[in-house]
Amino acid sequence: MQPTQAVLSSTIDWNQHSLIPTIVQDYHTKEVLMLAFSNEESLNLSFQTLYAHYFSRSKQRIWKKGEQSGHTQEIIDIRLDCDNDSLLFIVKQEGVACHTGSSSCFFKNFLQPDSQRSNPKSIDTTAIYGVIDSLYHTILKKKSQSQETSYTASLFAKGENTICKKIIEEAGELTFALKDKNQDDIIYECADLVYHVLVGLGSMDISPDRIRQELYRRLGISGIVEKNSRQK
Repeated sequence: MQPTQAVLSSTIDWNQHSLIPTIVQDYHTKEVLMLAFSNEESLNLSFQTLYAHYFSRSKQRIWKKGEQSGHTQEIIDIRLDCDNDSLLFIVKQEGVACHTGSSSCFFKNFLQPDSQRSNPKSIDTTAIYGVIDSLYHTILKKKSQSQETSYTASLFAKGENTICKKIIEEAGELTFALKDKNQDDIIYECADLVYHVLVGLGSMDISPDRIRQELYRRLGISGIVEKNSRQK
């Protein structure tokens, strides 16, 4: 561990603050790009590699910024605030910072709405992150929308019983399509089921990344062995 890295890490009371809010600022434009969280391990990785690493609360793991998109953040400086409980990363941003395709996550302006960018997106991130992640983020955005105009919002408003019933209903329709051996119906019903499963995950704030992590964990493990390992 480098001397400056050791000093910074020891200055933070990790027992009291396991996650430290981390503001990210663009080195060239001075624009605030995003807010993330660092734990001791991710901060050490950021120091060692000079590329931003964070702890994702939704993914429940450490992630390198840009690991999927290629939109990395090269660290120019790391600063600690006066209370030793917040960090500032000054970075050279490759690509964009926001998963929506905007250069910054902070593009919604409420006090001066006329100055808000009409189209904050600079790139289409759907192909980068994949349809599952893009759909999941869209579903989360629907939580606060009107039930009258958004089917997704109405599901969230009605609660887990309705969401669970819809998942069971869609699973049943998929099994009937499989039984009938109609490929078009199978694809359609499977898409409906995946959508409603993502709504269920969204209601529990569980990122699809955590499902991927579990599937990766099971690779190479016999299904019988894996199932038996969960039995009490």
